[in-house]
Amino acid sequence: MITEEPTGTPHAEAAPPATGRTIHAARARTLARAALTERGLPAAEAEQVADALVTTSLRGIDTHGLRLLPQYLAELSTGVAKATAAPAVVRDRGAGLLLDADGALGVLAGLSAARLAAERAARFGVAAVGVRNSNHFGAASVYTRTLARAGLVGIAVTSAASRVAPYGGVEPLFGTNPISVAAGGGDEEFALDMATSQVCFGEVKQRRTEGRVLDSGWATDLQGRPTAHPDEAYALSPLGGYKGQGLAMAVTLLGAVLTGGAPDWRLSQVGAGSPGESRGIGHLVLALDPAAFTGTDTFATGLKDLLTTVRTSTPATDRPVLAPGDPQRAHEQHRETHGIPLDAGTAAALDELAARLGVAGPQEVSA
Repeated sequence: MITEEPTGTPHAEAAPPATGRTIHAARARTLARAALTERGLPAAEAEQVADALVTTSLRGIDTHGLRLLPQYLAELSTGVAKATAAPAVVRDRGAGLLLDADGALGVLAGLSAARLAAERAARFGVAAVGVRNSNHFGAASVYTRTLARAGLVGIAVTSAASRVAPYGGVEPLFGTNPISVAAGGGDEEFALDMATSQVCFGEVKQRRTEGRVLDSGWATDLQGRPTAHPDEAYALSPLGGYKGQGLAMAVTLLGAVLTGGAPDWRLSQVGAGSPGESRGIGHLVLALDPAAFTGTDTFATGLKDLLTTVRTSTPATDRPVLAPGDPQRAHEQHRETHGIPLDAGTAAALDELAARLGVAGPQEVSA
């Protein structure tokens, strides 16, 4: 049976089951910040993690947003993630660096890597920061969009505990190994954040809960045969068959082999790490400065042309053609006003935290 770990962000996530409970962004940030500070994170770092989780939920990527807060708190409690971690550069070749995360929460390690990448790209035109000794870092687009807002092209990948079988294989060897690329901002933003599996595990879990069959090609059973029954799912299938396997292996190469980390099949799942010991996840964050290539203005013109051409192309149905990041931006605009919808488990966890910390928690949806 596949075990639960959110390890990649598909292009668009399914909405969480309706519970009639929501939480507005400001309230969610306050709650998450208070909970993380209680577990020992310095205030500035708690702010960064809270903002990453809330922003991810606002953008509709529910598997990697507030739903992860209880797990991150548990990792801090057990010492899998160190609240007082001190990430440090252990190799420095100017445009190429290796950062040891010292067992930090993956969000903080990823943001540290993005800041380093932005600084060095401003000097050298390009920069690559490898990260070792880290933990789950949530949605990869958190880091690429950070770089995009600095006027750069951001690229990020991460290793992850295995749950995807190679094409034609049985045993899960790879994580859902996300790839994210981002550039631009506002309405002219390109923000790709995709898993290299056919579907994220959250969707399989949801189908299992609802008693619904899986779509064709999503998962395989103990014998490596395709299955439509969520209770029989043993491994996820790679995106596009052997091509998805190739992408997953490339991410493992960049996120684990290049950084000196453990391969996916040697990583523990979220919630199964050894107390006091980092899960040893590796990331790679790259930044490219358009000024070093075609030039900032020419790049902006080309990006706008790319996005406009795709969005105005002839649709095959009554729905418009979208570019990567468009669905997430629409989610963000809606949820900023109406609140973040919560699944039952997340709502209950946030209720418990709010009551213990004495801060406001989720609310009922207004009639």
